[in-house]
Amino acid sequence: MSTDVAPAAPPAGAGEPPAVQLRGITKRFPGVVANHDIDLSVRRGSIHAIVGENGAGKSTLMKTLYGMHRPDEGEILIDGERVVFGSPQQAINVGIGMVHQHFMLADNFTVLENIVLGAEKLHGIGGAAARRIREISKQYGLGVDPDVLMEDLGVGDRQRVEILKVLYRGARVLILDEPTAVLVPQEVDELFDNLRQLTREGLTIIFISHKLHEVLAVADAITVIRRGTTVASVDPREVTSRQLATLMVGSELPSPEVRESTVTDERVLSVTDLAVHTADGRPIVNGVSFTIHRGEVVGIAGVEGNGQAELIEAIMGMRPATGRVVLDGVDVSQWSTRARREAGLGYVPEDRHRQGLLLDAPLWENRMLGHQTESPNARGWLLDNRGARRDTARIVASYDVRTPGIDVPAGALSGGNQQKLIVGREMSHAPKVLLAAHPTRGVDVGAQAAIWEHIKRARREGMGVLLISADLDELIGLSDSLKVIFRGRFVEDADPATVTPEQLGLAMTCAEGPDE
Repeated sequence: MSTDVAPAAPPAGAGEPPAVQLRGITKRFPGVVANHDIDLSVRRGSIHAIVGENGAGKSTLMKTLYGMHRPDEGEILIDGERVVFGSPQQAINVGIGMVHQHFMLADNFTVLENIVLGAEKLHGIGGAAARRIREISKQYGLGVDPDVLMEDLGVGDRQRVEILKVLYRGARVLILDEPTAVLVPQEVDELFDNLRQLTREGLTIIFISHKLHEVLAVADAITVIRRGTTVASVDPREVTSRQLATLMVGSELPSPEVRESTVTDERVLSVTDLAVHTADGRPIVNGVSFTIHRGEVVGIAGVEGNGQAELIEAIMGMRPATGRVVLDGVDVSQWSTRARREAGLGYVPEDRHRQGLLLDAPLWENRMLGHQTESPNARGWLLDNRGARRDTARIVASYDVRTPGIDVPAGALSGGNQQKLIVGREMSHAPKVLLAAHPTRGVDVGAQAAIWEHIKRARREGMGVLLISADLDELIGLSDSLKVIFRGRFVEDADPATVTPEQLGLAMTCAEGPDE
């Protein structure tokens, strides 16, 4: 297999120009060359995947195509015509839409208000707009209600709103950044069916993903980017996941599987009859009980919005809840979040932007978040900035956080590097129990393997883990025991040694046991 740069796909027809063509794109930031002399050719009516490790420049390239950045060198052609974008609106005007990895939605607005914001001239802001939204939602099976308040939606539904927002604006080229990150296998299949339908109608999809088996399943062509430049264009029918991983990071695909049991008889976390309710009394988490032992990873499988996020937040003390939470023999049910952290709870949040980082603050200040009272961030009652800076440098090195330095703002990092910083921060305090919501979401195969190894090592040393993940292979591979959550209740137990992702996905979506 050649690694020479080549057009990823032939033209759709004789003499027909590509839907998108990038020539010699270079984009520099202070201290960083994010893209260098990138070439990309995307055939109209195709699904074109772009893969590469975190920090390889994929998102920067797509933001350039979407008008969020101006390239320092190179040119962009749409349907054979050279364009220069000064803003995303100019890209939208020629039919380019982008669904970002981190959603750009206002929680205090309804779905309809989020979709029509900035596009009021299309169908107004009332009944006509709502009807059009319902038409698109039904046509592509998105299942979105325009009247729902955004803050009441889970991550999966938020993603569907973002896709619908792009379609509502009449996009002909859709850029999807990690679109399957929150979906179970059945939902991924449905999404891929929808994408193929879009391409049959002449639309073009640019698909960014870290899940190589999904890329191979859906893409018509694949371009690999490494360290800011294109290194290969391949036909998915002629390449394997392992070959793609080697092109991306120079190593084979990792496996999350744990081969030895480290579970002890000693309970480190006990949760009894935990319940969380909405303001109007509706149960979100409904009488959940479970135990985690030292050296045990307990995985929770569930479709987004079935209470798993609220469960973790309640255990952390971030949500009002009833029931008991006992950490290492001590009842912490009435303790503050800070006290629970100091007692040994670590927390990797579901949404790193909303709950895990201050995007405008430098990395060393983000290293302190949630641990301001603990060493090395504090000496007595005083913050220890020098200690935090030294330890941030250690985390950057140990967790391969790719950054020009610890003084850059967290928002300047790629999503995967942000995630590695958060995982490194939480693991650095040797928690008794790590509450991990999607710990490898948005990271490449190399970073994913590193995070798995950190979790496995801490597990061997006695740490307990409560794991939520939309990556069912990860969930099955890392867990010592598995529970399926549905409408706020645990409805099934599954054996990680025997259950398949398809069986687990069926249990999640139908509330059936994995053997049924």
